[in-house]
Amino acid sequence: MARSDTRFREAYNQLLMHCETLPLEGEIPSEMQLAEMVGVSRTVVRRCLSRLKEQNVISWEGREKRLLRRPRVEDRIAMPEASQPTRDLEQRFLGWVLKFDVPANTPLSVAELSRTFDVPQYDLKEFLAGLSRFGLVSRRPKGGWMLLGFTKEYAIELSDFRSVLESNAVMQVAEAPVDHPVWDALAELRQDHLALKAAIDTDFHEFSKLDERFHQTINSVVKNRFIAEFQKVISLIFHYHYMWDKTEEKGRNAAAIDEHLKIIDALEARDGEAARDAAQRHLRTSKTTLLSSLRHHDLG
Repeated sequence: MARSDTRFREAYNQLLMHCETLPLEGEIPSEMQLAEMVGVSRTVVRRCLSRLKEQNVISWEGREKRLLRRPRVEDRIAMPEASQPTRDLEQRFLGWVLKFDVPANTPLSVAELSRTFDVPQYDLKEFLAGLSRFGLVSRRPKGGWMLLGFTKEYAIELSDFRSVLESNAVMQVAEAPVDHPVWDALAELRQDHLALKAAIDTDFHEFSKLDERFHQTINSVVKNRFIAEFQKVISLIFHYHYMWDKTEEKGRNAAAIDEHLKIIDALEARDGEAARDAAQRHLRTSKTTLLSSLRHHDLG
């Protein structure tokens, strides 16, 4: 699928989400405002508005645009699955950043990174533009990109935001219906945690993958498009921080397994408050570990 079509689909779905926040007959912002809102050109915005009009979601006469009906799920345009090269680029770039080989406020050479990661320059620019939403990189005033770096302040802000998102997710899991697939996933996670706990002396290094799967399962219950974007960077960073500091890794991972099991116990008992308390304790531990990793690399 052409990148321009992907961009149109993304922009169209984002405009649908904005329409969901408006009252019926509510006024739609100007093309310029919409372009800034979704980060595309006015040409793409006009294509989106044309489709919204065709679907009778909005009226559009001259500069006046109003919401005619509530958007429905079927109004959304399906997005293609992210290609493996795209996922791989995310992981390799974050891994490169979080190895601390590059100091904060370092200009990024798109040409050099394109060669390093073996991707076209255009794809890399698109990737950096997406990553800029999370504050890890930014555009330079005179063109190009700047690595803002992974600092102590960033780690604290990200950890605090993660705590808010995941506490909400845990409560939604506790209220999920009995036939929700999350319960089978948690039962499988319980068995995998117990198996790793039994083999912790030799397999403790396997915990990072299990941790990532555990948190993805918890967060999968929340159907919120905005949260999904932030979960991507949260998952990557908290996955990688297990690789930074190997000090007392076995004991730390064993303790985390027990913390995960307490969350699963409370969820399977449908005790939302206990599950949230257990999750918040675990997230505080994770935040401490993250900051410890930064100090280990002289960034804390």
